Amino acid sequence: MRPEDQRYPIRSLVLYGTQHILTMYGGVIAPPLIVGGAAGLPPADLGLLVTAGLFLSGVATLLQTLGIGPFGARLPIVQGISFASVSTMVAIASDGGVRAVFGSILVAGAIGLVLSTFFAQLVRLFPPVVTGSIITVIGLSLLPVAFTWAMGGAGSPHLGSPGNIGLAGLTLLIILLISRLFQGALSRLSILLGIVAGTVIATAAGMAHFGNVGHGPVVALPPVLHFGLPTFQPAAIISMTIVIAVIMTETTADILAIGQIVGTPVDARRVANGLRADMLSTTVAPLFSTFPCSAFAQNVGLVALTGIKSRYVVATGGGILVLLGLLPIVGRFVAAVPAPVLGGAGIVLFGTVAASGIRTLSTVAYDNNLNLVVVATALAFGVIPIAAPTFWDAFPSWVGIIMHSGISAAALVAVVLNLFFNELPVLRRDRPSVIAAAPEQGVL
Repeated sequence: MRPEDQRYPIRSLVLYGTQHILTMYGGVIAPPLIVGGAAGLPPADLGLLVTAGLFLSGVATLLQTLGIGPFGARLPIVQGISFASVSTMVAIASDGGVRAVFGSILVAGAIGLVLSTFFAQLVRLFPPVVTGSIITVIGLSLLPVAFTWAMGGAGSPHLGSPGNIGLAGLTLLIILLISRLFQGALSRLSILLGIVAGTVIATAAGMAHFGNVGHGPVVALPPVLHFGLPTFQPAAIISMTIVIAVIMTETTADILAIGQIVGTPVDARRVANGLRADMLSTTVAPLFSTFPCSAFAQNVGLVALTGIKSRYVVATGGGILVLLGLLPIVGRFVAAVPAPVLGGAGIVLFGTVAASGIRTLSTVAYDNNLNLVVVATALAFGVIPIAAPTFWDAFPSWVGIIMHSGISAAALVAVVLNLFFNELPVLRRDRPSVIAAAPEQGVL
């Protein structure tokens, strides 16, 4: 029997599966809230986005772990709504609404599905110097969202009030204390526990209102094409296709990592099966009013930490996600959580994404090459939408949609420069430029 095929009693499956879901729950609900807020959706529609994301994440996890034919790596991998696509979706939603977002995902996901078999050859375009730069920019691009939430959320009549910022700071403090004072499961659930504690405090202070949570069905299937037919904008599709390439790179890395952790063979065919499951879930996501899926790295770490290698444990967690996605009341409750509470949690959550990118960049070799220049230039272009939001306004709209997304801009620059400096032999040099030759700073 392969390690990933080990079976447990029902009680253990539910217990360990729930632990996986609690570990990744905060990461699943954040993207719908961010994109829906950027599109100006009302609370009811925000709740629908949340439950649709939970439902699709569950279905995608079941497909990835149990597999159907050539779809699914059949490994203990949790699938969820990807952070990598958030900043790009925000840029598209701000210009064309959620229907344009769904149209770009539909086409880009189909492209990714076609390329899944051949992606092992394309993944060389995304070495750590590229993916590390992109992931760092993802985190930096999301932090302004957390700060806006901490101030009370866009459109709040009390935007930036001491009460709002104080509630966000208190939520952040609770998360930090839980992370520092506790170990094991409680420490890993610090984000979720902090949100719960912050919401309780906000309710006691009269800053949270859940009157609309009970309005609407308790149990329902996610509606198909709730927002209408998708619209297709070429620039949005190009931008989203770049994001899909990044997501496929992340999923490939997670599949290889989980194979090493579990101690099971992972060949190119198995990687392709995992990518097909990932891209199939992403392609159908717009039909259920939700967003691209990817493997969740934090759950890969949980497998390593607990030593529970069974894919049936993760499949049980996927079943729990499906059940949560069938409960619209859960989505309405999440959508009613006060923005400052989400802001306090978002500072840690989004900051962790940036820190993960920095950790990836720390594995890159910087001696006798121009990798430092690649990273520096990619980060600079990725930060332009944050530091100078009007920088690309005078350019054609298709340029703006691509470059207004920090992740798209950073990906384009990093891939192109990596090709020029590291892949094309004619442009390689034995000695680095004066920039790359600069000594390390702060090393004692």
